[in-house]
Amino acid sequence: MTPGFATPDGTANFAKKQVNVAKNHFKKFAGLTLSSVGIGTYLGNPDDMTDKLVNEAIKASIKSGINVIDTAINYRSQKAERVVGRAISEIIQSGELKREEIFISTKNGYVTNDGDVKEDFWINIQNTLVKPGVIQPGDISSGYHCMTIPYLQDQLKRSLKNMDLDCIDLIYIHNAAEGQLQDISKEEFIKKLESVFEFYEEQRRSGFIKHYGMATWDCFRVAQDNPQYLPITEIVELAKKVGGKDNGFRFIQLPYNMYLDQALTMKNQKVGEEQCSILEAAIKLGIGVFASVPLMQSKLLGPNIIPEFGGMSRPSHRAIQFVRSTPGIIAPLVGQKSQEHVQENLSIVNTPVLNEGEFSDLIKKLSS
Repeated sequence: MTPGFATPDGTANFAKKQVNVAKNHFKKFAGLTLSSVGIGTYLGNPDDMTDKLVNEAIKASIKSGINVIDTAINYRSQKAERVVGRAISEIIQSGELKREEIFISTKNGYVTNDGDVKEDFWINIQNTLVKPGVIQPGDISSGYHCMTIPYLQDQLKRSLKNMDLDCIDLIYIHNAAEGQLQDISKEEFIKKLESVFEFYEEQRRSGFIKHYGMATWDCFRVAQDNPQYLPITEIVELAKKVGGKDNGFRFIQLPYNMYLDQALTMKNQKVGEEQCSILEAAIKLGIGVFASVPLMQSKLLGPNIIPEFGGMSRPSHRAIQFVRSTPGIIAPLVGQKSQEHVQENLSIVNTPVLNEGEFSDLIKKLSS
């Protein structure tokens, strides 16, 4: 297995080696130097052809100056994690990358089958999870989600094996509120989340993970009266209760782009006496944010959808630039497979990230 994890020195050295990127392409967070664009691995069929394309896209991205990779055990039925592991191993073996230079995140919580085992979904679940006693009756929510510790422990072991890693830099509980709150009360959910955080803290002490977080869709960017709403301050306090002031809860992931912009515009969170957006709250609380669906799964790439700005003719560049320049966002996670899309998306790393004043001016321009 590939030993090690992302380190301050390793990620800083990775940034120093990149000569064809903008000077502010990299951002500092939690002592790490992270690229302002990350690789997402959600889309694609669970087949060998997609594996090949994603493998090549990951290696091309790293060689272009990207050191953030995001995946999940349920993406492409575990095959996304496996191709991440193979790509990382191959580029490390080539001598072009060291493990400590790259930041790798994954997610667990959703019930998934195995794309390399040719069985019906539920037959595979019976054989791998129910019969061995990992999942008990009633453990799976109506949203195909499971937060029991035996299940999460099983999934973490599988993720480490899938990616051939000794340690994962960041693990998220995946859409926990979205997958659970339709079936249980918020009080019961918080109790479950506390147990999850306790488990993650144990895994940190054992050296299997470095950080943990919540990958979400709705809960941090909906109105306070929404049944799935969660206050980020309550989650941060829960992590402190479990792991103390040096707890491992350091990141969240949420959908954000020029049109799915609630994380920026909705003042639904409260820190102290101040009402603020989730991005403003994250900055105040020291939580790093990664953005999913920056291209809205290519829906933003049609003609005349995204207004032109910054002299950028490509809609993909404008979409990524908007997200990566938003205060509070570390990086958008861009899913890409074809060489054409990889090269088009990666060329944005040569463009400087907007500073806060420039971003504010852009918002005014887009609003006028």
